[in-house]
Amino acid sequence: MLLIKVRYQDSRKYIRLQDGFTFADFVNEVHSRFGLPPETYLHIYDDTETEIDEDILLDLLTARPDTSLTIVRRETIEEILSDATSDSWTDILSLSHSSCELDQTSERPYKKSKTDDAAAEAKQMVCSALKQTSGGDAVLAEYSSKNTLSSEMRRVLVNILVGHMVEMHGRIPTRDQKEMYALGVVTLFPSLKDPFSKKGYEHFYDADGGTGYIAWRLKTVQRNAKKRNKPNISKRRETSLSGPSWNRCSSSEQQDEDTLREAIAFLTHSTDEAQILLKMRETFHYRHRLVHDPNKTGDILKTFPAFLKTKGLLNQDFSLLFSPETSSNLLEMWDTTFKPKIIEEAIGLTSTAVVRSLLLSANNQRDDDHCSDWDSDMSTLFLLLHLLPPTPGKKVSKISASDAVNRLVVFQKSRTSPGQHLQQREGRHPYLLAVSRNRSQIEHFYIALDKNLIPCQSDTSLSAFDELFKAHFVFNLAFDEALLHFYTFIQTTIYMIDVGKTRESPRVKELRAKLLN
Repeated sequence: MLLIKVRYQDSRKYIRLQDGFTFADFVNEVHSRFGLPPETYLHIYDDTETEIDEDILLDLLTARPDTSLTIVRRETIEEILSDATSDSWTDILSLSHSSCELDQTSERPYKKSKTDDAAAEAKQMVCSALKQTSGGDAVLAEYSSKNTLSSEMRRVLVNILVGHMVEMHGRIPTRDQKEMYALGVVTLFPSLKDPFSKKGYEHFYDADGGTGYIAWRLKTVQRNAKKRNKPNISKRRETSLSGPSWNRCSSSEQQDEDTLREAIAFLTHSTDEAQILLKMRETFHYRHRLVHDPNKTGDILKTFPAFLKTKGLLNQDFSLLFSPETSSNLLEMWDTTFKPKIIEEAIGLTSTAVVRSLLLSANNQRDDDHCSDWDSDMSTLFLLLHLLPPTPGKKVSKISASDAVNRLVVFQKSRTSPGQHLQQREGRHPYLLAVSRNRSQIEHFYIALDKNLIPCQSDTSLSAFDELFKAHFVFNLAFDEALLHFYTFIQTTIYMIDVGKTRESPRVKELRAKLLN
């Protein structure tokens, strides 16, 4: 699967393409994502302003998947090239949304849709609100210089817009009015748009759930008003069908009981790793039903003790549950797509001793005053946790991101028995136990679960975390509430599991927009 960044006029979006895609598949995705008429003929350019022909596109994207593509309608190019005052590439990229584009099948102008008109109106409304209010110019200036907004400036933006909204529409604006402001934000500031959500602005206002930065700010303004209506129950029920708790195997998958008993008995006593992998594959559907049975899920490691002695079984079950391509997403995309952007974004965090230390380690730097001791990949994961810190919930009081780290990874000196550590920990949420003489070079990683240790297939920190994440799905384990935003981002944005079905906080959507735009 490929994620390709595509630009059409002032809009940038990601296009998702399956392996072996055709030129027609790409064009259809562009038409769909940008709302273009299906008969529209397109010119495609790469980031060097070179036009790409149909027979070259597949080869180019296969060789250079990070290429940014620019789409221009055929008629618009011809008009610009015939215009003596528009002879530069900048003119092509700066086409006004107000200009008329000719329809391929007609001499009549192809007029803008109502959606385009609404976006333009919303953009103008937000822009006017910022220009009329103290602090608005600073918001516009920061976006102009950085092509994004810091968390502090985003709060200024939301405060200004909610103040403007209350002034114009009262303390209880309608759903459409709130959506209009959210649409205006991502139209005026395209890089704040979430490429994975349906409308792109749900982190500012999600009408279905009544959440988002604008909704939260309004709630503060409306303290003395009645509580908002509860989110739509059917919608909540629909979005709960996601994450580790979703039974993904068909109930029609049945296996012969005698064959199952024979396989389970073999797995209990065998030490032949190749045969263990084969028998575990054969019993996968039974095992998945077992972990979703409330009366049996706690006995999974007793029924299949092979998890405790044979490496690689978590990866195999996860690949059978999804696909080998999904299973490899983190390891394949981490270094090129996510790690450098997480480090860059973390530079804007409040500069504490812990954050400074993690930044140094993430960049493979050391000094005597600041050193987290953890390697670069683990330090970057901790920075991601600081970008998506815990929020108080039903089962967890307010804790810091630094405290939440201990729910993700625990370090233990190699001279101490791992069994001693397990007796001191409670709870069903899995975590990594890192065993070594120092944190920067871990000798062994284990997944600690129900006072058992599952050996990780690889002793690199990123691969160990990869298996820790997968353990939630393989064993039907809910995410630790203190790590919910962190794990949700990993699930939807990196592994791309249950995109559009999973309830995500505005902070998760905002961070994704920043990293992917």
